[in-house]
Amino acid sequence: MHATATARNASMGAVARRLNWRVVDIVVAAVLGVAIGLVFWVWNTIGYAWFSAADALTPGLGGIAVGIWLLGGVVGGLVIRKPGAALVVEVVAAVVSMLIGNIWGVSTVLEGIAQGLGAELIFAVFLYRRFSLPVAALSGVAAAVGAWVFELFYGSSPNILKSLEFNAIYLGTLVVSGAVLAGVLGWLLVRALAATGALSRFAAGRELRREV
Repeated sequence: MHATATARNASMGAVARRLNWRVVDIVVAAVLGVAIGLVFWVWNTIGYAWFSAADALTPGLGGIAVGIWLLGGVVGGLVIRKPGAALVVEVVAAVVSMLIGNIWGVSTVLEGIAQGLGAELIFAVFLYRRFSLPVAALSGVAAAVGAWVFELFYGSSPNILKSLEFNAIYLGTLVVSGAVLAGVLGWLLVRALAATGALSRFAAGRELRREV
């Protein structure tokens, strides 16, 4: 009985150590957030132009360009693998994008929270134990759904006032973009970063070394 209790306590301790944030996790989350925030800032011009062109072609189709703005949550979750990592990196990236300057202002951060929570949910569902390509894609999809829900109700002209057809098309294109541009691309970016040795202190880097 004592041995069983000891083993249980040891197992709980191991889980706590795996999920607790280290100083290096905090530093890397900040660095990732800033770096991805700069990507967002560049994408604010390119992506918005793509969004506007696609939406002009078919209302709602613009969602196909949104995936890049969802990268923070996916990459943060895949690299740090701790509760809150996806949310923190996405929000830091959104703050950086806002501070540098964009046309959306504070709504950038609010939407970043919604997107980060969506991405975070998937990693939580898998108990922060699975970080495969399908999980990354699902995280991107959930971030996209978070964006869709936020835009459905936020602002002076929320999407709930628009047609059912628009919202259905927008949700569909967001999901595809989230899966591909955030999920698949985010997973590939983390793999590429791990290959440089930059993630040697993280499980993502150790996993890649074991595969080689």
